[in-house]
Amino acid sequence: MSDINQTSATSDAPFRFAVVGVGQISQQAFIPALRSLPDAVIAAVVTGSDEKARAVADREGAGAAPDDDPGTDGRATADDVAVYAYDEFPQLLERGDIDGIYVATPVFRHREFAEPALDAGIPVLLEKPMADSVADCEAMIAASERTGATLMVAYRMHQDAYMVELADMVARSAIGDTRTFTSTFSHDIAEGNHRGHSGFWGGPVPDFGAYPLNMVRHLFRAEPTHVHAMGVSSRGRNFDFRDGVGVTLRFPGDRIAQYTLSYNGANLDTFQLVGAKGTITSDSCYGFAPEPPRNWTLTTDRGSRRHVADSVDQFAGETRYFIDCVCAGVRPEPDGREGLADVRIFAAIEESLRLGREVILPPRQFGPGLGRNQIRAIPPRPANEIPGDGDLVDQTPQDR
Repeated sequence: MSDINQTSATSDAPFRFAVVGVGQISQQAFIPALRSLPDAVIAAVVTGSDEKARAVADREGAGAAPDDDPGTDGRATADDVAVYAYDEFPQLLERGDIDGIYVATPVFRHREFAEPALDAGIPVLLEKPMADSVADCEAMIAASERTGATLMVAYRMHQDAYMVELADMVARSAIGDTRTFTSTFSHDIAEGNHRGHSGFWGGPVPDFGAYPLNMVRHLFRAEPTHVHAMGVSSRGRNFDFRDGVGVTLRFPGDRIAQYTLSYNGANLDTFQLVGAKGTITSDSCYGFAPEPPRNWTLTTDRGSRRHVADSVDQFAGETRYFIDCVCAGVRPEPDGREGLADVRIFAAIEESLRLGREVILPPRQFGPGLGRNQIRAIPPRPANEIPGDGDLVDQTPQDR
């Protein structure tokens, strides 16, 4: 992490978040995670749904109108949360009583909220994928650089010891030089969920595909040079994109990565990494729920060793790291450049699907990579404190 010019929340006052977009990820993951952080509160929500606004008010003690005065000490508390419609977002920025903004809208609206917040000097924790175009990523990076406001892309696994230690083990040549990576990530997604009708950028490549792509980039510590993708559209499903996609990536050093994604299959998240002297495999690697636990098995000529990761709240961990970076004035590792690194590959996959051939990527240097100083291990909340799919408000669950 490198130093940046950042002034924001102080250690003796709560870190005040505005949540932009109160969909499934906010209701089931981010908002519950904040309860594990005693120095963080929700000070505002931005949503187009009155029903969602009321639900947050009921669950989090919200209820203040946007023009109400803040608390007597000038800081927000859990009992003092403002509610804004999307078109009232500029009013939120003008208030000057927000320390950070969590953006969890559909991807095509990320820039709409992140860029003006960064231009206002407000740190942004932005859900992945970062944007639906390279141009939008570059615009948000430029806004962050203009004001020095922190921009972090919410790669929740970057603060999980599971992925950080896995990448470190590979870097220390536990299996020798890396050769190939294969992975499958499959889930049965409901067409009525926003993912089902938002085109390519709501589909499996930028959504599920962010996980194997980001993982292999960090395990290989390199950027791909060539991309080739093939896709299918399942009969009887009403997605407006190819819901099954296979991707092949060529990397420097004669290395190949292949992964398959599906919005129309049974739950599966696996990977296999092959090196010159061994393999690392996993049959549970990308999830954030405590069960089934994430794991990997290392196999070399000395035998096999299985590792089962500790259960953690990845959303609380990433948020803890974000707050730490803002308060310390340091640049987070998964910043805008890391988000852009994946988005440019998603865009090349989209082009490959359209053209039906391999696409060559411009050269790009990998870095800085994961570090153990990023790990934030926060225990998961009790299951009865996490809203189930049936508890979601004004939201079609992603599960079919």
